[in-house]
Amino acid sequence: MTEASEARPHHRHLEQARAQVIELLSRQAVEKELVSRSENRKHDVVAQLVERQHQAALQQRLAHFHPADIAFVLESLPPEARSAAWALVKPDRRGAVLLEASDTVRRSIVVGMKPDEISAVVHTLDSDDIADLVSSLPEDLRYAVVERLDRADQAEVRSVLSFPDGTVGAMMDLDFIAVREDATLEAVLRLLRRKKVLAAHTNQLLVVDRNNVLKGVLELDRLLFEEPDHEVREVMTAQPNYFFTDDDARDAIVAFEKYDLISAPVVNLHKQVVGRLTVDAVLDEITERAQSESLRQVGLSEEDEDLFAPVIASAQRRWPWLVLNLITAFVASRVIGAFEDVIAMLVALATLMPIVASIGGNTGNQSVALVIRSIALNQLGPTQLRQILSRELRINAVNGLVWGSVLGLVTLLLYHDPRLAAVIGAALLLNMMAAALVGVVAPVALQRFGRDPAMGSSIILTATTDSMGFFIFLGLASMFLV
Repeated sequence: MTEASEARPHHRHLEQARAQVIELLSRQAVEKELVSRSENRKHDVVAQLVERQHQAALQQRLAHFHPADIAFVLESLPPEARSAAWALVKPDRRGAVLLEASDTVRRSIVVGMKPDEISAVVHTLDSDDIADLVSSLPEDLRYAVVERLDRADQAEVRSVLSFPDGTVGAMMDLDFIAVREDATLEAVLRLLRRKKVLAAHTNQLLVVDRNNVLKGVLELDRLLFEEPDHEVREVMTAQPNYFFTDDDARDAIVAFEKYDLISAPVVNLHKQVVGRLTVDAVLDEITERAQSESLRQVGLSEEDEDLFAPVIASAQRRWPWLVLNLITAFVASRVIGAFEDVIAMLVALATLMPIVASIGGNTGNQSVALVIRSIALNQLGPTQLRQILSRELRINAVNGLVWGSVLGLVTLLLYHDPRLAAVIGAALLLNMMAAALVGVVAPVALQRFGRDPAMGSSIILTATTDSMGFFIFLGLASMFLV
């Protein structure tokens, strides 16, 4: 059985759970409407009892859910039903649920809560999780919540919030165990027994000196299997992978993938240990970046993650990209308009034009995806840029010759015109080359100008491949067919 097939029952379970929650909430809404209309006091009492039974059933249903599953259900509900379901989540689980919800849905939930209520909700979380949750709140509400935390939590939360988004410091976990290099393994084991519970993803202990400077890491398997009278310095890894607080999160993601890390120390500029980076934080960052990038590629923002966001606000957020698309489409139409006489003489050109533009766009998107990935992984220096540009041009030259010949043959069979077949074959080849060039250059140029390559590259590519495709095809047709 594949992993995908094993995952399907879980997804079916979530879908069924969501349907049950929606059904219970719908019944409550109907019964409230009946109660408000009824003048029979006995009927009112019965309806209220039934409503309480439904609430109890819904609360019990949610009590057996994992916080991530509750967040999934909340994200699938419209605002009113979401508020009703949120009210039935147990207070001691609300912090974990908010942590799993998307930023947009999280804000929609807490917007009606007071700072005291929010601080009570997040009180059960670790300091780094509190910082992660609080960072997505509006600035005034963020500081109001932090002021109501315990002093110890305040200091740690403010420490994490002081690091910019996208850095290792903003992702790090403050819960770690540090030991001295001159301690014996037996003493370390006694220390762990006193703690009783280890933080999640603890595969190693951090070894520090008296000034808290990182000296190495002690793997748990070495701790368990080496002789107890050995000192930590004898069995530790003296040159571990570690990160500075201001390192880019993308560098950490690459390192975790490259070296198969589970956790790694995080140090300040003086190489003093301030936290650790764990694989779950890296995975969350990867997922968040992938989701954000998929939205940006089609001109959407994180606010559009909420399927029930206000319609007017959602429409306004899409206006800039619609305007840009309208302008580029108008430019493409003007290119076609310049060749109206040629199209009028050869109607076949109108039916073949979309093929050239469409294939060019698909080809360019492949180049864009490769370049954006290389940018994200910091693999695109000047030499690599020249290499990838040369490679993409050669690949598209080969594909253009092959599929241009195929398209030319099909055109010959349909229209019995060798010149038309040669023109469309050549146009496809040239447009694929142009698409490769734009697909490589556009993301790099956007990055150099401080723009997001993922957001604007597809728009520039579509405009170029459409306009250039029409221009090349109709230009060749006017030269050789008229």
